[in-house]
Parts: sequence; C-alpha cells; structure tokens
Amino acid sequence: MLDKILRFFIAAIMAFAGGALMQLASPVLTRFISTEILKMDMGIFKMTLATLVCVLIGAILGVIVGLLIAPYFITKLKRFSAWVEGQLNKMPIHDVIAGAVGLVIGLILAALLGSAFSHLPIVGNYIPIVFSIVFGYLGIVITMRKREDFVALFDFIPRLIRDIAKLRERQAEESAAVERQTAASQPEQNLPAAVIQQDKGYKLLDTSVIIDGRIADIIQTGFLEGTLLIPVFVLEELQHIADSSDVLKRTRGRRGLDILQKIRTESRMKVEVTNQDFEDITEVDSKLVRLGQLVGGKIITNDYNLNKVSQLRGVSVLNINELANAVKPVVIPGETMQVTIVKDGKEQGQGVAYLDDGTMIVIEGGKRYLNSTIDVEVTSALQTAAGRMIFARPRK
Repeated sequence: MLDKILRFFIAAIMAFAGGALMQLASPVLTRFISTEILKMDMGIFKMTLATLVCVLIGAILGVIVGLLIAPYFITKLKRFSAWVEGQLNKMPIHDVIAGAVGLVIGLILAALLGSAFSHLPIVGNYIPIVFSIVFGYLGIVITMRKREDFVALFDFIPRLIRDIAKLRERQAEESAAVERQTAASQPEQNLPAAVIQQDKGYKLLDTSVIIDGRIADIIQTGFLEGTLLIPVFVLEELQHIADSSDVLKRTRGRRGLDILQKIRTESRMKVEVTNQDFEDITEVDSKLVRLGQLVGGKIITNDYNLNKVSQLRGVSVLNINELANAVKPVVIPGETMQVTIVKDGKEQGQGVAYLDDGTMIVIEGGKRYLNSTIDVEVTSALQTAAGRMIFARPRK
C-alpha cells in the first residue's frame, strides 16, 4: 500500500515537472508551426491551444518517466528511512528529545532572522533557507551536548511542584489539628453532643464490614461494648451501591442495608447515626479515619488497606478477619480428628478436607480415601494471612 502511494506521488510530481518544462516549449512550437488554431486562446488559465497541448504532452511524459523511476527512488527512500530508524534506536530517548527541542528552537530563530534579511536583493530569497539549515543543525548539536545543563536549568519546575505538594500536606495537617482543637473546645458546633463524648467507646463501621454481615452476629454475642456509630457518608455509599446497575453490586448494597436494619432493631448495643461529613475529603475511608480521630473511636473493618492506614494515623482498628482466625480451635501435633476427604490435593497422593469453620486440612496419602470419612492424626499447622492450614495423615 505504501509503495502504491509513493509511486503515485512520484508520478504526480514528474507530471507537474513535465508539464512545466513543456510549457516553456510552446513558443517554439508556434514558431515552427505558424497556425492561427495553435494561437487561439482556450480560456483556461489564459493558455493557448499550443500551450495546452505542450502541457498535456509534458504531463503524460512526466507520468511515464515517474512510473519508470519510482521503484529506484522508493528503494532509496526505504533504505534511508531504515538508516534513520537505526540511528534513532541507538540514541537514548533523552538525546532524541533534546535534539527535537533544539531543532525547534533553531528553526524559530532562523525564521525570525530570515524574515529580517529576506528583503535583500538577489540573495534575499535564499537567506531563510540557509538560516534554517544552519540554525537547525546548531540547535540539535548544542542541546544534545548541553542537555544536562538545560535539565539543571529547568529543574526548578519539578522542585516547585514538590514544594507546593509538601506545603499542601502541611496545611492539611494543620487544618486537622485545628479541627480537633475546635471540636474539643466547642463540640456543639461540629458534632452532636452525643458524638463528642469520647468516653462512650464509639465503634465506627465501614462499608466492607457491613456488607460482610458477620458484624451483626458478633454484636449479638455481646463481645462488643460501647456505642455503635454509623456515619452518614457510609450510608450514602451503601445506597449508591444498592442503586448500581450492576446486579452483583446492587445485591451487595441491599444486603448491607438489611444488615444495618438488623443491627438497629436487634442489637444489644446503642446505635447512633452522625451527620458529620468532611467536604474537603472525597474518599469514604479517609473520612472514616478523620471521624475516628475526632471522636476517639475504633474502626471495625475487614479491609486490609484501611486497617494499615488507620494504624498509621493513630486510630485503633478492630479487624473481624483477625478475630475469626483467633477464635478458631487450636490443634496440637498428635491430636486426632474425624474428617471427610472431599477432593485431591496439589501434591501426588494428597487429599483435602475441611473443618466446620472452613479450615483446610491436607492429608498425606489421603487420595485413596476420597469421599470417605476417616480418622486422621495432626502432624503440623500453618498460619497464613489467608487463614490456617492443618497437615495430617491417616491414623493407623
């Protein structure tokens, strides 16, 4: 496709060149063939019939010559483009960028100076071309050689951006400190009186732990004390999820709202909803951490990232995943238990079973007891971030 396009352009250029050259020969034609018909004005660009005939003949000859020489020029052009590409591949990217910037600067200077000298007689039309070649070359060479100096010269822009970012972080921290002091001295202006009393032992629920649902059962057991605080921005996020067009998200959001309703109606804990919001913060998790700082409460979550961020910002966290791992029964090597092997293990001959709490048991040599209930002896246990894994072997 590219060859056809190049062949077309070469033929078109040669046609224009041939027509222009043959137009110069029209006076010679009228001199040797003195006919009134040839001198007749055709009304097309004020050309005579002789001129038109010469232009057409020249264009046809130019097209023929262009088609004949096109393969040669296309081959040369491909070799030249391959050579340029190879040279650019050898150059580091910063040198290519520096050369391009230098070329642009050089051409701008050449245009400014060339326009000033373009009115000189005889050479005025050629000076801009010379200036473009000279200044373009100088721009490329100078910027590539002095690249590090130019980078150091303009390095103040990234430094300025970093300084502005640090200044904004410092201002945000100062604003948070002022808000905490103001909340302590004038509680009625920021939060309801019931929210400011930090001795109530507030427990803040995030969206993930509400949708998870296990928090309702934990509250029912009476292990949690204090007041359950539900921020209004968490309710808004749950409502947004429940209104989603995605079926899975909509189901999760509605489940979270049902869990909240169950907590409010059946919970042994006192439940409060606060309208406190932070307009300068967009993320719900960040708002929750800020509210925890203000009321001195603890955040209940199963979100690993929120857990880490809260701890870094001095807010206590109750992670129900850690609680679930902590209350799983402890097994000791040598202890026996009865399990049902339900599937093959990853290694050769292994079988896999599960306890009632979901703990996975890997039985060495248990594949032959697949779909059978047998007694096994615990050999070891492994605690991971995802939970606990027990290794055992069939009891002899």
